[in-house]
Amino acid sequence: MIPVLARTRLGLAAARRGLRSPVVLVPTMGALHEGHRALLRRAREISQPNGSVVVSVFVNPLQFGPTEDLARYPRTLDADLVMCAEEGVAVVFAPGPAQMYPREQMITIDPGPMGQVLEGASRPGFFTGVLTVVQKLFHLVKPDEAVFGEKDAQQLALVRRMTEDLDLGIGITGVPTVRDPGGLAVSSRNAYLSAEERTTALVLPAALRAGVEAAGTGPDAVLKAARALLDEAAHAQPPLVTDYLALVDPGTFAQVGTGYAGRAVLLAAVKTGSTRLIDNMPLVLGGAI
Repeated sequence: MIPVLARTRLGLAAARRGLRSPVVLVPTMGALHEGHRALLRRAREISQPNGSVVVSVFVNPLQFGPTEDLARYPRTLDADLVMCAEEGVAVVFAPGPAQMYPREQMITIDPGPMGQVLEGASRPGFFTGVLTVVQKLFHLVKPDEAVFGEKDAQQLALVRRMTEDLDLGIGITGVPTVRDPGGLAVSSRNAYLSAEERTTALVLPAALRAGVEAAGTGPDAVLKAARALLDEAAHAQPPLVTDYLALVDPGTFAQVGTGYAGRAVLLAAVKTGSTRLIDNMPLVLGGAI
């Protein structure tokens, strides 16, 4: 299937009128990789037997800070269209900034307390930008369901909460993180890593695995096990610099206490060279299911 490429709101509206339900949206910033392919395949499954998959490709300036990598973020629309064709996507919506933000965006989505911690604290305004563009995409595409990756765990939780709190009536599906053979979570930013930096970066998933393996002995042991590997990697060449390491309640993203039992998420953000990476792994504490 060759997808329809819509570059404008009007083009999207025209393409949308011809789509069969359910319509499933996969919002992306492009530079599609195997992690995105997993999202497209899950979206296609949800759309069966007769529905349609829409992929948005938009590098959203509203979620980039003044010192972040907006200008150098990879833009590979031709290759993205090839992958979308391979995975049976019906429509690719690839607007420019002027289509998404025809004038200054004065009204935005407040992510609330859950969006002010961890990634929200490290990147002020990030989740405001994410939720605002997602809400605009929901309004423009009018999907029945939307698919997001679990690698961005805090983002996924906030999108779910926004959808529920604002009564948007759109189902939200998460897809497990796709990893390369070394265990590194697949990300567009991995392309920035040198060979030496990639070796250092592999400590991130190793640290999270060590924490998960310690889940049977409680939250403190989880954090201690993960932190030990991250601290050791701080002395590697090149070093791994930890932004945050946290063990949180998946519903609120509040950090869990010593006696916590139940489902949790161990997550971290690190930097090696000029590349910042995030990752997470779910676990269960205290024998709860």
